[in-house]
Amino acid sequence: MPPQRTATKRTTKRAVATRVFPHLAIECVAPQLDCGRFAVKRVLGDSFEVSADILKDGHDQLAARVRWRAPGDADWRTAAMVYENDTDRWSGGFPLDRIGAWRYTVDAWTDHFGTWRGELRKKLEAGQDVSLEVLEGAIMAERASRHATADARKALRQWVATLRDITVDASQRATAALDLALLALMEEHLLPDDLTSYDRELVVWVDREPARFAAWYEMFPRSQSTVPGVHGTFADAERALPRIARLGFDVVYLPPIHPVGHTNKKGPNNSLEARPEDPGSPWAIGNEFGGHTAVDPRLGTIEDFDRFVQAAHRLNMEIALDYALQCSPDHPWLKEHPEWFFIRPDGSIKYAENPPKKYQDIYPMNFWCEDREGLWNACRDILLFWIDHGVRTFRVDNPHTKPFAFWEWVIGEVHERHPDVIFLSEAFTRPKRMKHLAKLGFSESYTYFTWRNTPGELREYLTELTHSPMAEYFRGNLFTNTPDILHEYLQRGGMPAFRVRLLLAATLSPLYGIYSGFELGENVPVREGSEEYLHSEKYEVRVRDWSAPESLDPDIERINTIRREHRALQLSTNLSFHLSENDQILFYVKSAPDFGGRDDLLIAVNLDPAHAQETMVHVPLDRLDLPADAPYVVHDLLTGARYTWRGSRNYVRLDPGVQVAHVLHVER
Repeated sequence: MPPQRTATKRTTKRAVATRVFPHLAIECVAPQLDCGRFAVKRVLGDSFEVSADILKDGHDQLAARVRWRAPGDADWRTAAMVYENDTDRWSGGFPLDRIGAWRYTVDAWTDHFGTWRGELRKKLEAGQDVSLEVLEGAIMAERASRHATADARKALRQWVATLRDITVDASQRATAALDLALLALMEEHLLPDDLTSYDRELVVWVDREPARFAAWYEMFPRSQSTVPGVHGTFADAERALPRIARLGFDVVYLPPIHPVGHTNKKGPNNSLEARPEDPGSPWAIGNEFGGHTAVDPRLGTIEDFDRFVQAAHRLNMEIALDYALQCSPDHPWLKEHPEWFFIRPDGSIKYAENPPKKYQDIYPMNFWCEDREGLWNACRDILLFWIDHGVRTFRVDNPHTKPFAFWEWVIGEVHERHPDVIFLSEAFTRPKRMKHLAKLGFSESYTYFTWRNTPGELREYLTELTHSPMAEYFRGNLFTNTPDILHEYLQRGGMPAFRVRLLLAATLSPLYGIYSGFELGENVPVREGSEEYLHSEKYEVRVRDWSAPESLDPDIERINTIRREHRALQLSTNLSFHLSENDQILFYVKSAPDFGGRDDLLIAVNLDPAHAQETMVHVPLDRLDLPADAPYVVHDLLTGARYTWRGSRNYVRLDPGVQVAHVLHVER
């Protein structure tokens, strides 16, 4: 045999001799995301359940626990896991009572005492001799006593004496050994000899409740003046807050409030020819008055902004700011740090493009420039500045155009200091890219909802959002419209179409939003086939009459009240679609436990804004614990009407000129 082969054999033997082989297999631990690479998401107050497959050869009984560490804790805590025979899985959980990153894993071991106890019981029932088994139990009790506290040690040693007392018949000692008091002592103090841990620690990120349940309202402060053509101020915007609060919104989102650049300023309808009085696009950030940590002087001062934020807080609303990492040609960074931008061969700086769209008034940043660290720190400090001014929510503009590594880093940097901050991803891009951004740490995300209008599209997309693996990390915020998106459905459907989309957004998801003007039915595009608004507020100051008789304010106020009163509308994964015999009426159910009872909502929406539609909807009686033949009452939360239904198949008629939907609460 060649010498090198002999050496190889000896090396292999030594490796085998020192290798540690696990006694148990712990597999399929859930929840986890990409093998633990990213955190799953929950909100404060949730009960977090962990499950796993735990296997061992032979017939020994097993025991398992979930082990976790809360944010800021040095020590681990544990809770027993329970075996579920029907699913052949172990599960256990713990309450999430702190915001931030929680770490968790699974431990398992052979339950020697439980195995011994089970075998002892069987032998006793079979009338077999158990004298040796009783002595085996004494040995385990003695071992447990070595790790027990004083009182427990004394109790265990008494049990040892009892089990070893040969003056008593073995069967009597065995019967005594089945006492639950001994079982409790052994479960607490008998240390496992083959403790096996899952091969990694996993993370669940816990957000504030508004990361899962909130109604958003987007408004431009500069349009809150009551005088046409006059640029609004923070004081004007503050006067607008009581109406928004009365409508039931939780978050007021502001597009950029920073100084607007002069160079290549955009005029009305994205025109390249702007007049001096035109305000320009607020996304063209920066001029001689400052950049991302300054406010447009036409809006007021930073002190005015602080008062505006405080006024929102007094009304139980919070302010979300736009975080747009781009600069106008007049931004101070162009002079201070030209290396942070893309320099073209002729020495000019590259402006932003999304062909065929051109944004000559905006320069993108080069996140992989030579001074990457300086640029990234400056971008982080923008967030920290506004956090110091009372902002805890940011809507992030086009995050898919910046490096993934940057987002994971900057969100982590902010959360290390301020774990309560919420980030909304505005990424209308390819599905996998949107999903990856959510994995990197964005609390919630814009969705394709505005482009999902048919029954099939809505069922397929909302099922994906709520019942696929996405539900562990992707929270969809269903905006009905945005300054960039006026869908054809709204352009052609009139006010009934606006009511339909409002009802869908507010009841399909606990997160939804509208852009200012939606309540007035603004639906005129800049041209046929475009989703851009005519006289877009992105380029003009818009003064609106909020007292218009056709306003949707009453509808919005009612649906937001219903959302706050019903737990079923505050969760996402409790959505299920059910049969409607007319596909133009979408029928779905949302259910949740509520104050010791249950909250069941049956929701039917007519998707045809032009015609009355009727159908038979099929109620899932078993799921709702409703009788098959007895009548039950459903209460329409929109109108106050009550209907008596019976069985699964029930009649619905919806005329969009009168009522586009039923939100029916099952009365118990």
